[in-house]
Amino acid sequence: MLKEIDHVAIAVDDFDKMVEFYSDKLQMELKKIEVVEDQGIKAAFFEIGSVKIELIAPIDEDSTVAKFLKKKGPGFHHIAYKVSDIENSIQELKEQGLEMINETPKIGANNKKIAFIHPKSTAGVLTEICQQG
Repeated sequence: MLKEIDHVAIAVDDFDKMVEFYSDKLQMELKKIEVVEDQGIKAAFFEIGSVKIELIAPIDEDSTVAKFLKKKGPGFHHIAYKVSDIENSIQELKEQGLEMINETPKIGANNKKIAFIHPKSTAGVLTEICQQG
């Protein structure tokens, strides 16, 4: 079902400062910045080897990322895995007893179909599955 790691997401409270940090201090190449209105976030994408690092920051006070930052502060947010058939993967995960946050895919950054597995089912790690749209 899972093909490979797609990205690791880090929630940040000072988007511009952290984009500059990853670009200048860590010397990672900024690939793209995108606003995902539907999720109330903006995201910056960096790559290191075959893994993407996604910095996410809220643009909406009611977004899940804004709530995450208020509760936990900046830091690791989620890990995302590529799947080839997200609808089938969601069904398989549910059949295995995992609790899904999204039982139908949403459209996320980079026009990918995404769905999240609840951290209760994954040892406290918010886990995303994604399929290129």
